[in-house]
Amino acid sequence: MAGTKLVLCGLVALSALSGCGGDDKQAVTGQPTATQCAPGQYFDGRTCQSPAGTAPAATTPVATAPATGVPAIPGLPGVATTSTGPAATPLDPATAQVVTSLIAPLAATAAAPGAKPVGAAIAGNFAQGQSLEQTVQMNPGKCYTIVGAGVPTITNLDIQLVPSIAIPGMPAAVVAADSSQGATAIVGQQPNCYKWALPMGGTMKVVVSVSGGQGMAAAQVFEK
Repeated sequence: MAGTKLVLCGLVALSALSGCGGDDKQAVTGQPTATQCAPGQYFDGRTCQSPAGTAPAATTPVATAPATGVPAIPGLPGVATTSTGPAATPLDPATAQVVTSLIAPLAATAAAPGAKPVGAAIAGNFAQGQSLEQTVQMNPGKCYTIVGAGVPTITNLDIQLVPSIAIPGMPAAVVAADSSQGATAIVGQQPNCYKWALPMGGTMKVVVSVSGGQGMAAAQVFEK
């Protein structure tokens, strides 16, 4: 009997050990799903972080201010106005003959036949951008031509005819001007001379300037 009890106790013990063990559950060993952070950041296990001192710089758009100024247009719209530069050096009569002698051949074809010189010629030694002015008397019913010539070192001679009395603070409107390029200039070339249309006489101003080159030049007003 005693041997039988020992065997039974051994079987019970083995059964108990088997029941206590059961099937072992496998441990969860897989890595957590990776978290994607923005470029330049790292994941600290909870949230995405930026390295110290490397916060992304804010980009401020550069605003382009619109143009606000409108260039001032002297005089009236659509009306050319004269612009004179520094005064050229006037020539004495003897020196002026060097260039005044160039005017007569031009006037023979540019002015009306029988036209006569009015007053003295405007003559000077010009640097580029310089001007000379002279007032001329004009009479009712008369026709005027202005002829200018310069030495070959002048590449563009300009002549303008403007009122002698201008509105204060405003440049004078150009009544007539040459449109040629070179060392000669003619205003009122026949048959389109400048006609004085007022019933009474008056004065006009002749502006001679050099916009290209430099040297001596002269201009003469002719009346017919």
